Amino acid sequence: MKVPVIGCEDWLNVWEKSATWDIAQSTFASFTMDELMQLDGEGGASFYESLNREVMNYGWIEGSPEFKEEVAKLYRQDVAPTRILQTNGCTGANLNALHVLIEPGDHVVAEWPTYTPLYEVPRMLGATVDYWELEEERGWKPDIEKLKKLVRPDTKLICLNNASNPVGCILDREMLGQVAEIAESVGAYVLCDEVYLPMEGTEDFYSMLDVYDKAIVTNSISKTYSTPGARIGWVVADEEVAQKVRVYRDYSMICAGVFNDVLATYVLRHHAQILERNRRICRANHDIVADWAKSQHRVKWNDPKGVSVSYAQFDIPESDEEFCKRILKERGVLLVPGTRFELPNGARLGYCCHEDVLREGLRRLGEALAEYDR
Repeated sequence: MKVPVIGCEDWLNVWEKSATWDIAQSTFASFTMDELMQLDGEGGASFYESLNREVMNYGWIEGSPEFKEEVAKLYRQDVAPTRILQTNGCTGANLNALHVLIEPGDHVVAEWPTYTPLYEVPRMLGATVDYWELEEERGWKPDIEKLKKLVRPDTKLICLNNASNPVGCILDREMLGQVAEIAESVGAYVLCDEVYLPMEGTEDFYSMLDVYDKAIVTNSISKTYSTPGARIGWVVADEEVAQKVRVYRDYSMICAGVFNDVLATYVLRHHAQILERNRRICRANHDIVADWAKSQHRVKWNDPKGVSVSYAQFDIPESDEEFCKRILKERGVLLVPGTRFELPNGARLGYCCHEDVLREGLRRLGEALAEYDR
């Protein structure tokens, strides 16, 4: 099997540890363990009480009952524990779901451009993949009429990333309902990667799980909940698909580990505090970037609506790849080139990092862009 490179991950694997000013990441500013332990108001006593009574064996293979209980609270409908399976991050959740669904010859419609595995994994598994494009002239939103034309009687799956990485497109409840109607008309599943929860209008955000019976949703504590170091995600599906994932997990991971399960449960138990913290980061940093972008005549910023990723297009006389390499080498600033997402000349700007990093990273980026005007 030929496995295509994931452009963004390949870039970060090579360059991210070389950065001083990392404004490329897609998570909200990651917690330190000390910061996490302050969430319970007891210096982490509740976390360590849970951890200290655990035996360091394999633990709960598909996630502890406590973990599943916290995951279930994130959805509007009642979700049976048997439908929730713990995975190695959202990446693992997507991989598990796609492997149990897709067979050679299947037809898949995938939102594009967005997170590469959502369209490359089905193609690797032998599916024909058509793109439902996010259109720049529509504010990087898709056209529902085009989805109607793309879906065929034999369409097996529609893949979404809501909100999308890196342009931050959010599909609202109305559009999700339209997607569900189109999928239902041909009996297709909808796989929705929901790892990016918008910080604006969170209460109005709907999971695809609460819209469509044949939805499969994936998520993790990495982005919205600022704890990528734990590498804990989950997939929620109907009982039939969940059972297939349960079998496949035994080949791909067995379990996520006792420590990580306890930590993820603790994080989700305090998710309201984390969301409030990340709303503050998002609002403050959004205004910093908006003001900066207004002063940069070579920058067109796709203003995200409470999503931790954003995209900036550059009017520069060299490729975004060469530009991003140069500013990393000369100024210590890390971005992900747009070409790594098949996007126009520009870069993913991860603006929800710590404020001091954002301000200095933008200052140095502005200096680099100003050199073209000399």
